Amino acid sequence: MRGVFITGTDTNVGKTCLAAALIRALRSRGVRVGAYKPVCSGAETAAHGSVCWPDIDALTEAIGDSDFDELVCPTRLTAPLAPPVAARLEGRELSLNAMLAGLRCWEERADFIVVEGVGGWLCPLTATETVRDFAMTLGWPVLVIAAQRLGTINHTLLTVESVRQAGLPLVGVALNEASGDPDASAAGNAEQIERYGGGPILGVLRHSSISELQQDETLISISDAVMNSSRQFSPS
Repeated sequence: MRGVFITGTDTNVGKTCLAAALIRALRSRGVRVGAYKPVCSGAETAAHGSVCWPDIDALTEAIGDSDFDELVCPTRLTAPLAPPVAARLEGRELSLNAMLAGLRCWEERADFIVVEGVGGWLCPLTATETVRDFAMTLGWPVLVIAAQRLGTINHTLLTVESVRQAGLPLVGVALNEASGDPDASAAGNAEQIERYGGGPILGVLRHSSISELQQDETLISISDAVMNSSRQFSPS
């Protein structure tokens, strides 16, 4: 399988929104795309009373087939906590091997997989492993998304440094105006991140919804970079 791993510098920086929009963009190019999230914690109650996970719903809608809902994220936890903490409350133990096995269910169903991480790059994933460990096992190119706000320079440089130390190829960094109201730091963030070795800045995303992001010209640049990186680093 080929794919890309999307990670964030923090939680709530736009990983799901970017992942869903990227999936739609690749599908529009004729790519048979799958979506995967190794674990999702933090359920909500829908209007009709059922329990749902908005991130999973967004990714499922992006691939355009509700029959694949269980494949998108087979490991779901109720509490909005770090996965191993949420799992402990439910008397469960998370397994990296089980998460990898869930991803392999896409092998015959898609040619390219967009994997969305959990929280930030070093977010605990199991009792002993982090998101980075999952990404290292995959070995796929990593796309970093960071919030376009004060403090993002430090967070982004640390994340990119750790991705490189893990020996993984970096697609680049996308800055996201997640709040819709960027502060005074926004004008210089991209320049400073690139200057201090934070990798190529793929652009600044300005949106308030997945549908708006699909119209963002930056998304075209990101999807081009993702496919080029995937081809370059595909196993022979």
